[in-house]
Formats: sequence, C-alpha cells, structure tokens
Amino acid sequence: PLLNTLAGGGKKGNQLIQFGGSLNSISATIVPVLGGYLIGTISQDTRISDANPALFIAMGIFAVVFIVLAIMDIPEPHKESASDHKVKDTHSPLSFRHFVLGTVAIFVYVGVEVGIPNFINLFLTTSPDAAGAKGFGMDTAMAGSIVGTYWFLMMIGRLCGGALGAKFSSKTQLTVVSSLALIFLLIGMFAPSATTVAMPVFKGGASIGFGMETVPVGIMFFALCGLCTSIMWGGIFNLAVEGLGKYTAMASGIFMVMVCGGGILPLIQGAVADVTSSYIASYWVIFAAVAYMLYYALVGCKNVNKDIPVE
Repeated sequence: PLLNTLAGGGKKGNQLIQFGGSLNSISATIVPVLGGYLIGTISQDTRISDANPALFIAMGIFAVVFIVLAIMDIPEPHKESASDHKVKDTHSPLSFRHFVLGTVAIFVYVGVEVGIPNFINLFLTTSPDAAGAKGFGMDTAMAGSIVGTYWFLMMIGRLCGGALGAKFSSKTQLTVVSSLALIFLLIGMFAPSATTVAMPVFKGGASIGFGMETVPVGIMFFALCGLCTSIMWGGIFNLAVEGLGKYTAMASGIFMVMVCGGGILPLIQGAVADVTSSYIASYWVIFAAVAYMLYYALVGCKNVNKDIPVE
C-alpha cells in the first residue's frame, strides 16, 4: 500500500510494488535453499538452542525495521482530519464491487503463492511407498533447492514487472500471467511422471556447489508458475484500490487482512491431497484460484460504482 501511494497509483504504483517485491523474493529464494541444507544435515545431537544465533539475527532485523519505520515521515494523502470524523460516511470500501472482488482475489492469490512451492516440497520429499499421497523420495536439501527455483523465478518476474510496469496496465499484466499460469498448471498436472528433466540444485557436503538433479517434468512447470505469481499481488492491489480516493487507507487495511488466505487455501489443498492420495491432484485447487484471478482481471476489476463520491 505504501509503495502504491508513493508512486501515485496506476502503472507507476504497480511498477514500484514490483520492484519492492523483488527484494522480498531474494530472501524467499535463499531461505528454502539454506533451510533445506540445514535440515539435511541435522543429526541426533542437534539441539534447538543451536538455532539461537539465527533467531537473534532475525530479532535484530525486526528491531531495525521498527526503528526505521518509527522515524520515517510516511505520507498519508487520504488521512482524515478531526472534523472529518464528525460527519458519518454512508459508504466504505466494501461499497465498491471491484474492491470486494479484489479482496477475494488477494485471498486466493496468497494461497496460490504459498501452496505451489509447499506442495512441490511435499511431493519431492515424500517417499514413493508412503501411506496416502505418494511422493518422489528426494533428499530434503535437494528439494529445498527446487523450491528455491520457484522463488528465484518470482524475483525475476518482479524485476521484469517493475521494468515493464510503466508500459503495460495492471489489467493487461494480470490477464497475461493468469492465463500463462493456467497453462503451466495443466501441463504440470497432466505431464507423465516418468518424463523427467534436470533442474539446478545447491549441493552441500564436502564439495559445496551447484549441480543438477532429475525431477518429473511437471515439477518444472509448477516452478515456472513463479514467473506468473510474481506480479499478481501488485496487479490485484492496484486494480482493487483504483478510484477509491479517501477510502484507500481503510481499503488497504482490509486488503492486508485477506492475506490469511495463505493459511487457509493450503489446508484445502492438503485435504484434496488426502482424499485423492495425490499431491499432483491437489493442484486443481490452485487451478481454480488462478482461474478466479483471470476472471477478476477480465471482468471483476471494473469499477461499476463511480457514482459514489470519493473526495
């Protein structure tokens, strides 16, 4: 919300959101690789206290962010004055259809963003002989690197989105990436599991470095979805708050609450995996969510409540 406000919304707002999100993707790329490497080297002598240095570093980062935000002068163009509160407003952000549909889109989006890599990891690390949903039986560290590829592609996508954001509207971007994601998901679900492809991974041990690991070709297409999900957040937010004026601040708060979809949609996906005994079949949940985002880009994002005063 802050980046969108600083850029004045529109194409510029989406562009700045993508550049800002690319920094998030850098961390998201590194963490699964390092996490998988550490998990792969845990022994019976490993103690919880061994993680204390990493936790202290994380606490220090949060403290620095808190201090920076506390001393920054952040502009609030739609902040109400005391006199504004005396008049009760008969409308709210929920009075705008395109915003309501946008909150649903962001709800399912966060679930998609989280669900795709998480279930890649579950499929790769679960034994082929496991009860219930079967997996590929890959080493945890190797699987972490494959998951890291998804986040790396998100970073690339956001950098591209930031570079091209001023040339293409949020509607166009969201339409294109949603359509492409649907194609990748279909290929990923229907590709023969016997057909494999080599993907880059981080290898630890005596000779630390990068190598190649063979995985089902469908997993590669699931990872490629990272290119598509990368710019969805910025596009959805930009479209959802367009034309809200004084309601933008409240709308941003409601919007951020809806990220809870990242904890709910994976539960549904997991339930489907349990019922079907297939991690791959669970991606139909992701497919349905992406299909909704395509609907929002094509139809749902239109502001049909322009008669409501927003000044």
